[in-house]
Amino acid sequence: MTSPAASSRDLPHPARDEIRLEPILHALSDPMRLAIVRELATVCGELTCSQFELPVTKSTTTHHFRVLREAGVIRQIYRGTAKMNGLRKDDLDDLFPGLLDALLGAADRQAVRLG
Repeated sequence: MTSPAASSRDLPHPARDEIRLEPILHALSDPMRLAIVRELATVCGELTCSQFELPVTKSTTTHHFRVLREAGVIRQIYRGTAKMNGLRKDDLDDLFPGLLDALLGAADRQAVRLG
């Protein structure tokens, strides 16, 4: 069960032991969501939603972040008015060792292959 939000500014996230493989694979099957995760994997820390340059509308971008958050791939928190996004790498690596690195490596190889 997803943790309830304590206030309207707190976003619900699955607890670590609630994260399942199927929603992760679904979330990462979309090219925009995979691009978000690839970018988060390159930074040490968090990025605001506005730091991502995605060729989709703001409402679609919001949807992509929600899918990633609800799958347990990212954590979103508000800092002031900014919504910060961070990869839940430690949780994912502990639950599914090597999965995230393998998927990101495959995405990098595909990007090189496709130019």
